[in-house]
Amino acid sequence: MQASAEPIRELHGVTPSDLGGELLGSTEPLVLRGLLARWPAVQAGCNGVDSIARAASADAYLRRFCRDATVIAMLGSPDIGGRVFYNEDLSGFNFSSVHTRLDHVLMELARQRDNPNSPAIYVGSTTVDTALPGYSDENALAMVPRDALMSIWIGNQVRIPAHYDLPDNLACVTAGRRRFTLFPPDQLENLYVGPLDFTPAGQPISLVDLHHPDIERFPRFGEAMRHAQSAELAPGDAIFIPSMWWHHVEALECFNVLVNYWWRQSPAFMDTPANALMLSLLSIRDLPPAQRRAWQEIFRHYVFEADEQTAAHIPKSARRVLGAIDDNSARMLRAQLLKKINR
Repeated sequence: MQASAEPIRELHGVTPSDLGGELLGSTEPLVLRGLLARWPAVQAGCNGVDSIARAASADAYLRRFCRDATVIAMLGSPDIGGRVFYNEDLSGFNFSSVHTRLDHVLMELARQRDNPNSPAIYVGSTTVDTALPGYSDENALAMVPRDALMSIWIGNQVRIPAHYDLPDNLACVTAGRRRFTLFPPDQLENLYVGPLDFTPAGQPISLVDLHHPDIERFPRFGEAMRHAQSAELAPGDAIFIPSMWWHHVEALECFNVLVNYWWRQSPAFMDTPANALMLSLLSIRDLPPAQRRAWQEIFRHYVFEADEQTAAHIPKSARRVLGAIDDNSARMLRAQLLKKINR
């Protein structure tokens, strides 16, 4: 199924100093080959004649920065095939989460390194400076936005189902290999997304298994694949994933490390739109059809197609929430909303 995906557009010869608004402001995904080739972490991840030797080298490099940081590790039995997912009836998950020290996770990954039937071991979205102090000093990317959050993802051959993230994302492979399969935001209906408020790792995920898609159960997924883009990344490669693009991520070797940067192209005071979605489910979805259509028009007018003319008939001093929102007015609006929700 993945073979039918189109290749993601690739750029070669891009250096960290070339990053800027044109690349990091793209609305289409980009693969940046060799972007991080000079990182010490990448050089460690390439050091060895085979995947086992390269894993040992990358592991030794990470251990230099380990202290006593506690992380959340996801552990799954070999029979899940590395797929981090729900259990059979979606009442729970097919893995367990444990709080443990990062060096203990690395020891278990090393112990399972040459086991072809290894359990799934995965540490996701862990802040680099907390878990590996000093790592970012040696492996820095100065041209990403100043407020970008740098996180690290470590594990063996695990698969993360297609999901979206609100921030823009620059994901950098430092050890192992990863395959990314991306879908544009307009493929939501064809991805058969699971529960919004009960998820394996925070974000809603597609219920379709890309390795074994059940077309009888998910007949529109074939249409999603006609819009899919895919790429396999090696150490030193990076991929830019624009906000809201769905992405399925598969780690391909016995030891895989990815570092990513997240940032938003919006003011810090803005809440996540997911909060508005959940509140809309509570207050709008089950209205009579005529009322839903009326609210659809209100949202179109005030939100989705708002422009300078939307409130032009109101004096600027009287526009309140229809005017420009800043830190102070956002704080006041949030307080008003909380008061109304908690009444």
